[in-house]
Amino acid sequence: METPHVAHRQSNAPCRPAGRFALKAGLRPACALTAAMLLAGCSDVAHIGHSLFGKTTPIVTGYIGTVVADEPRAALIGRDVLVHGGNAADAAAAVGMALSVTLPSRASLGGGGACLATRANEAPQAFVFLPGSASASGAATRQAAIPMTPRGLFTMQLRYGTVEFADILGPSVRLARSGTTVSRVLANDIAAVQNPLFADDAARSVFSRPDGAPLQNGDALVQPQLASFLERMTNVGVGDLYNGALGGIFVEGANKAGGGLSTTALRNAMPAQIAPLQVEQDGYVASFLPPPADGGLGAAAAFHSGASAQSVVATWRSEDRHGLSNDALLSAAQTLVNGGSSRGGSLPSLPASTSFVVTDNKGGAVACALTDNNLFGTGRMAEGTGVLLAAAPGRYPAPLLAAAIVQRRGTLTGAAAASGQNDAADALAQAARAIVSGTTVPHEGQGRVNASVCKGGNCQGDTDPRGGGLSVGSVNN
Repeated sequence: METPHVAHRQSNAPCRPAGRFALKAGLRPACALTAAMLLAGCSDVAHIGHSLFGKTTPIVTGYIGTVVADEPRAALIGRDVLVHGGNAADAAAAVGMALSVTLPSRASLGGGGACLATRANEAPQAFVFLPGSASASGAATRQAAIPMTPRGLFTMQLRYGTVEFADILGPSVRLARSGTTVSRVLANDIAAVQNPLFADDAARSVFSRPDGAPLQNGDALVQPQLASFLERMTNVGVGDLYNGALGGIFVEGANKAGGGLSTTALRNAMPAQIAPLQVEQDGYVASFLPPPADGGLGAAAAFHSGASAQSVVATWRSEDRHGLSNDALLSAAQTLVNGGSSRGGSLPSLPASTSFVVTDNKGGAVACALTDNNLFGTGRMAEGTGVLLAAAPGRYPAPLLAAAIVQRRGTLTGAAAASGQNDAADALAQAARAIVSGTTVPHEGQGRVNASVCKGGNCQGDTDPRGGGLSVGSVNN
């Protein structure tokens, strides 16, 4: 059910402003930031007039940061958050939640992932929220993963963001209810698994045309059930999915689709905040996602010694570390990276994923990779919710989730994240080397990199030109 990852270059969908934001309680406003950008196919950007503080302000131009993602509409949502004064963590959370609407084949609410986040003059932190394991029940015909994307992004944004999480959910609700344009990557994903996906009535009703043919690039994708689910999460909070009535609704719907979940498993599933793996080189410090997001381990080793990232991860996965704490896993992984060698080996064909990077004008950055543990996860939706269920861990080999942030004396030099299945970690290592050396980020092989390269306080986004990803930032009129 896999297909090589393909990014998208442009979108013909109109832009929608992110709306007004409310400051988190206790935070003091610094300055209201708005920006107008010239983007092809995005003519209504100049009408954005609401600031973070809920008042109309003159539109200004100038550097606000960058957003680079595999799916164009989600990237534009992140850009709008920066336009309205949100920081990198706010925008990254908005991108991740928007991807659950625009690219659910790889980033459903039912899935998970991992992010690196930093502010100026601070060491990055990793947030690992892989799609969780649940004890299989007798009713499980397609064992699903515990959904971790909402809780993971919420935790990251709570630690690093500046606005209320509910406010950044608004654009995703509107995209699901009013509809968004199917991008080429989503159209390709639907075509790749059309027959098994359309065996589920709920999935077929969402991802097919009225005549039963699969949605194509440029078609409208409308998801009213998902809109209602997201809207309820907006109103009652992410915690209700894990500890409240919304969680009960989700579990009931998932189990009707054979997911085999429980409210206890939802309640106990927690993201982890972990120190990253680090490699120092020529005065630069490159931070990588730590295990259990072991694509970062492979990328760190390849960056450090030139080893094959796949071989390093194959070595890591061949050794039993069941039951080790996150600190113990980090220590073992850092030792492997520093050792600069592996026993060799290869990995089987790995599941699909997607990645994105956000930077802001204050030196903050977030780099994330998300997955459903398989293209379209289990291929089934939790009944009545519109949420695609990710595949349970162990049903397929774990994907390589790879992201890095590079700093020099505490100043952001660049951030990158990668997908592309087996080649993701090696592609990320090459991107990190390019950031350190000041050369162009390479785009070769099956790996797909989204990057933001920074110099003099400004960052320039970079997405794979072979695909259709979108990099957006600010320009002068």
